[in-house]
Parts: sequence; C-alpha cells; structure tokens
Amino acid sequence: MKTVILAGGLGTRISEESHLRPKPMIEVGGRPILWHIMKLYSHYGFNDFVVCLGYRGYVIKEYFANYVLHNADLTVDLAKGSIEYHATHHEPWRVTLVETGADTMTGGRLKRVASYLDPDEPFFFTYGDGVADLDIGKLAAFHRAHGKDATLTAVTPPGRYGALEIEDTRVQRFIEKPPGDNGLINGGFFVLNPSVIDRIAEDATSWEREPLEGLAADGQLMSFRHDGFWAAMDTLRDKNQLEALWASGEAPWRR
Repeated sequence: MKTVILAGGLGTRISEESHLRPKPMIEVGGRPILWHIMKLYSHYGFNDFVVCLGYRGYVIKEYFANYVLHNADLTVDLAKGSIEYHATHHEPWRVTLVETGADTMTGGRLKRVASYLDPDEPFFFTYGDGVADLDIGKLAAFHRAHGKDATLTAVTPPGRYGALEIEDTRVQRFIEKPPGDNGLINGGFFVLNPSVIDRIAEDATSWEREPLEGLAADGQLMSFRHDGFWAAMDTLRDKNQLEALWASGEAPWRR
C-alpha cells in the first residue's frame, strides 16, 4: 500500500518557522517532522510514499535528492570528479514528490496525485504535521475487514490547560492538562479506496468538507479508535513540546 502525505500548505500558525520552509520540514530532534511520519509507516513495512508538494516544495525535493549524501560517509575524488559512498545509512523508501499547486486545497492535492496510485489498491492518506504511536498495521487490517470506502482514525485531543475541580469555591483537585472532554476528533490518519477520489471536484475542494462529509452521509466512512499518543504540530508551542519529548528519549512515536 502507498502512503499519500499532504505537504503543501503554508503553515501560517507556525510562521516563526514556516516562513523559511514548508511546515513538514520543521525539525523535531534534528529531523523534519515529515521524516518522523514516514518512519511510522515504514516501521510497519509501508515504504512507498507520494508526497503532495506546494509551498516551497523545492525544499522537500532537495532534502530527498540529497538524502543519501547527507547520511553517508563518502570520499570525494576531485581529480576524477567522482564520489564514493561508504557506510551508507538510508531508509528503504521510494518517495514520489508531486507538485500539486501553491493554492490547492487538501482534496485537490489528493486528486492531483491520483495517477501515481494503484487503482485497485487502498492507500494511506495523512497530513504532514501529525505524529502518533498508532499501529498502522492494525489500521490497514481494520479497513480491509469492514469493506467500506474510507477509514479515519479517531483520537482524543490532548488538553491545553489544567482543570479545576471546585466545590463551594474551594478547589478540591487540580489536574494538569487533562485530555479533552471525551469528544473524539479526526486524527488525520486515513485509509482510502481509490474510488473516493471521484468525490473530489477540483483544486478548490477541501478533503474535510464535501468528500469526507459525503462519505459519512453515505455510510462509507468508518472510524478506527486510537487511545494512545497523538499530537499535531500546529504552533511553535506544539513543536517545542514534541522536541522536548524527543530529547527525553521517550517520544511515544519513536521507532
């Protein structure tokens, strides 16, 4: 199965970093968050990626074009004009980088990469800014078992603020950053049948609107509940929290 990753948005809520590079290239632990996402899929044996480029897409192209160079020992023979690689360390990935337009919406980007997908095979679809300790293998198996057109991963959003339990103006208990109000949200890790692309009208179509809402209305959208770690890197605060987790050596998504 292939994995389609959205990597073309502006990332305006984290403009402190995204004014220089695409949001998926913002680093956590010295590696782009895009790399972390790909490592998750690769851990479960899914190594074929289609990356939807847009804003500053050349940065992502240059990163992968030079990936082996930057992750290997090498000897440069200037007289011969040759490079010899030693002790190369690179991933078993096949990465297709597709220019999907600077202003294209999420659904439009997916439609633009349809020709790179197998028309008879489901595929993964995710955003270029979210990490989780999700079992991708179980997610794929769940999708194949239910027989519907689409699966989304339902997660509980992390709490942003501490909560107070109060009785008669006296604080009974303080809970530091509890999870959300037990409501589930779209965690952004999808498995889709190729037929869902027919629901996308044009570049201006947002995946989260007509296509996803239509799938739900038609009974073709199933949810895979994930109760483990999940985080989206929307702001600099989010980025710093992920960085701290990675530095601790206990990042839940670390593979």
